[in-house]
Amino acid sequence: MKLPSTSSTGHGLGAGDQRGATASFSPPALVLLGLLGVVALLAAVFGLQAAAQATVNGLVAGSYLGLGAIGLTLVFGVLRLVNFAHGDLLTAGAYFVIGLSALGLPLLLAVPAAIAGAAALAYVSELLIWRPMRDARAGVLQLFLTAIGLALVIRFSIQFVAGGQARTLGVDILSAVEFGGVRLGLMQATVLGTGLLTMVLVGLMLRHTRLGKQMRAYADNRALAEVSGIETGRIVVITWLLSGALAGLSGLLYAGAIGTFNPNFGLTLLLSLFAAAILGGIGNAYGALIGGLVIGLSQEWATLLFNPRWKPAVGFAILILTLLVLPQGIFGKARRKS
Repeated sequence: MKLPSTSSTGHGLGAGDQRGATASFSPPALVLLGLLGVVALLAAVFGLQAAAQATVNGLVAGSYLGLGAIGLTLVFGVLRLVNFAHGDLLTAGAYFVIGLSALGLPLLLAVPAAIAGAAALAYVSELLIWRPMRDARAGVLQLFLTAIGLALVIRFSIQFVAGGQARTLGVDILSAVEFGGVRLGLMQATVLGTGLLTMVLVGLMLRHTRLGKQMRAYADNRALAEVSGIETGRIVVITWLLSGALAGLSGLLYAGAIGTFNPNFGLTLLLSLFAAAILGGIGNAYGALIGGLVIGLSQEWATLLFNPRWKPAVGFAILILTLLVLPQGIFGKARRKS
């Protein structure tokens, strides 16, 4: 059975391919050229080694920001829900590992169990909160306040059980390799490789599998997807499970890369996740991937110029400047008026 088009509205998970564009370069290609230009400029001003080190650090940050942003934009793309509790799902993933390790589970088993736990938490929120809210035809304000309330419940529940002190995953963050004067921690390399591989796999799934096509069809036109025979209830459940799993993995990668974390780190990352999702084109998973890398790189490059505490502000400055040129984001496309 033929699936509905996935590029009619520009808000689907894979919309915004920019097909038929008359420009010589697509927006993603222009962004890539811009990033290469920034690297060259930083190398000329601060030296090749400093620029390369900041770029490597930015790629590491972009790997977990991109994963988190993909999970956030999946929910928006399919359900049109701005999930402010998404950052706290990242936190839950890290703390699930702490709890499972305390129970004696080896780290190699605790990590996948924690990712599954974050996915289960997202699914439970769908069953107990979001599905009833949809059935009640809740408005935007009600959904907005509910999402904030859910975020607070998760955050303070973690603090109640685990306390508010800083925690670690107990992984080796000191071992590193050095090449050409650029230092890359072994844990950072693991984070980078895992994040990039997962993002590629999610992108391939959305583009080439039947499930991915159904998710994109549902995101573009729910009514048309239903009459085409797509099991929309199943798509919603899978979306929540995938979003929660990506959030849990993103939180684990952040905790592994940074070393220490507390119950509020999800809130800190949430702003960067939203910046990445909007920059890439809100509701577009491919855009979230690119947006996460751009935000991660720009924040780490900014440490060559400013105090690291200004990194979030720099990320949003990049977001604003980009949206002045591309109002719909890198992969976004304006919704056609009916």
